[in-house]
Order: sequence, then structure tokens, then C-alpha cells
Amino acid sequence: MRLKLNEKYPLGHSMFENKQFMTGTECAFKETTRRQMIVTRKSPFSGIVHEQDIDITSDQLKRWQRGGLIQNVMPHLTADEREFIMTGITKSEWAETFGDKN
Repeated sequence: MRLKLNEKYPLGHSMFENKQFMTGTECAFKETTRRQMIVTRKSPFSGIVHEQDIDITSDQLKRWQRGGLIQNVMPHLTADEREFIMTGITKSEWAETFGDKN
């Protein structure tokens, strides 16, 4: 079953094997392990839905969603991973649109 954006499931829903699933505007977060989440975002550039397995905890996600600066809450992530969480723009889409950062 494909995840639908902005669709909410109760905690412990069998589809997610008792892991927490959180949604936001055009994004979804599924906790896969204690320190990993599959982040699903729709790119504002291409309209394509992308998924990335990112090293964040549900606590970090909640702190960011409550207004913490992403670079302070998740300092171990790359700038590309933080951009994807915030906007849904992938590293390759950014490079195609604005040129390579290097």
C-alpha cells in the first residue's frame, strides 16, 4: 500500500508495525527504528514524491516542528538532508535548478 500525503493513521496502526507515523503539509514521517525515519516529501519543483531514510528521531522531529532551528535540532545531518526535510527538494533537483553548489 502506498502512503498518501497528509493522511493520518492512529499510533500503532498495523500498517506501520506499531511505529509512529506523523504527517505535515505535503510530507510524511515514518519511524523505522529508534534513530531512523523514512521522510516522504513532494518536491515543489517537480511534483514528484521522494522518500529518504534519514537519521533522525521522533524527538528531534517534534522539536523542529515546534519551532526549533533545524540546524540546531539536527546538527548531524547534511545541508542536503535538512533541505529535503524542510522543502522536499532533493540534492539532484537543487543542482539541476540552481547549478552544482561546489
